[in-house]
Amino acid sequence: MKKLRFLFLLYSIISFGNLRAADTVFVKEAQIPVLLERQDNILFYIRLETDTAQTFNDVVLQFTENTSMQNIQSVKLYYSGTEALQDYGKKRFAPVSYLSFTSPGKTLAANPSYSILKSKVTEPVKKEIKLVGNQRLFPGVNYFWISLQVKPSASLATKISAEVVSVNLDNNKAPLQVVSPKGVEHRVGIGVRHAGDDESTAYRIPGLVTTNKGTLLGVYDVRYNNSADLQEHVDVGLSRSTDGGQTWEKMRLPLSFGEYDGLPAAQNGVGDPSILVDNKTNTVWIVAAWTHGMGNQRAWWSSHPGMDLNRTAQLVVTKSTDDGKTWSAPINITGQVKDPSWYFLLQGPGRGITMDDGTLVFPTQFIDSTRIPNAGIMYSKDGGKTWKMHNYARTNTTEAQVAEVEPGVLMLNMRDNRKGSRAVATTKDLGLTWTEHVSSRSALQEPVCMASLISVKAKDNILDKDILIFSNPNTTKGRHSTTIKVSLDGGVTWLPQHQLLLDEDNNWGYSCLTMIDKETIGILYESSVAQMTFQAVKLKDIVK
Repeated sequence: MKKLRFLFLLYSIISFGNLRAADTVFVKEAQIPVLLERQDNILFYIRLETDTAQTFNDVVLQFTENTSMQNIQSVKLYYSGTEALQDYGKKRFAPVSYLSFTSPGKTLAANPSYSILKSKVTEPVKKEIKLVGNQRLFPGVNYFWISLQVKPSASLATKISAEVVSVNLDNNKAPLQVVSPKGVEHRVGIGVRHAGDDESTAYRIPGLVTTNKGTLLGVYDVRYNNSADLQEHVDVGLSRSTDGGQTWEKMRLPLSFGEYDGLPAAQNGVGDPSILVDNKTNTVWIVAAWTHGMGNQRAWWSSHPGMDLNRTAQLVVTKSTDDGKTWSAPINITGQVKDPSWYFLLQGPGRGITMDDGTLVFPTQFIDSTRIPNAGIMYSKDGGKTWKMHNYARTNTTEAQVAEVEPGVLMLNMRDNRKGSRAVATTKDLGLTWTEHVSSRSALQEPVCMASLISVKAKDNILDKDILIFSNPNTTKGRHSTTIKVSLDGGVTWLPQHQLLLDEDNNWGYSCLTMIDKETIGILYESSVAQMTFQAVKLKDIVK
């Protein structure tokens, strides 16, 4: 026994040399989308706390057997410097953001100001990869990260798994401490819109539908000057995909007012779109808020009671009868649905639905005469020619999404200003009366943000069950941890085993869901890697 202890002690001395316990390598695996068009995607963060080690020699990665190396273009090692003394206690894994999703034209590759490329392996074949750094270390905390680039030909169904198996410091294997969960799968996505595309500073507020022909139509705000809400120079943009989201056509502008009635484009913004497919006719509708004047102040406060466009925001729709290729002139429906005493009427951004009986339904929100916001619905019984609106579902709520959970029964899932969780109500009479749902203010946490909800009937999904699918930032503070959840009991419960984290990092938080086919969920969302990110997720990856 003594001999065994001696041999173990001798092995420890040989293996770790003069490294102390403080010379520990901490590894965090990034849980964020891997974009097809990005030259750099963060795979691993590495934080090294050193007292004695002088050199970071190399790091070895091992990809799993189910990872197709043919999809990988390159793997890189970057060094990103040191930590500020006053920040040691924060235990961060990066001193700055290595890649931006908000800087126009700087979203696709590592910022060279913040990272030094130390090693690159192109088109690897073997599952094990060594990245040689030979980086001189500074006393204290040193930061490294590993980048992954996938080939543009990779399918959106691609998943990549790997682990850091060793790091050598001063030619000795260092102790590793992995702080991320085991079994992380890196999912491929595509940045449909990046900051700076088409000379626009920002893109926000996604909506997404699948037409009867299987075409994906994604809508969003095109915010040319900055990321601010209306009133600003904002148009409604649309991206169209005919191959399940793998590629997207050039952006269209279904709603754009430009200079109107003597006022500049930045005082004729239109935005916060919601999109709907009439499943009976394949006519596609978009509804949005048009704001005229308002001196470039926020429309939420600058829209006032009345009906005139010089005083209050206008509710406008446009329609397409050719599968989203071309769009009609704007149709102003403000007079059909707005109460003159309300300050502001607009849609719930995201998407609307066609009920089983053909009724078209959009979620709505309005600021009433007491300056309190309320969420509800508007509907059309005649294919979009006329629209009606009844009562709100719950007061002090805003952005909502609607789903038909039973024939004739609508569920409204609402952003609630009371914070902490989503409000949920149902109606059997198109909003004349509402009943609070059992899950309201308890089942779905939120940080006060927009969310998405869709109902998928048993005949339309591979599980052969009626299901609800939901997405939002799965937290009560900040906007991060974008997650898809599935309920198998009509939204009463949302079990942890039926959830999938897509993006752990901070972002703007909005998302919209659709079914691509019976097996696959599509999501367009504001991620930490692109302002409009699309991913395709197999339903059985969430409900196994």
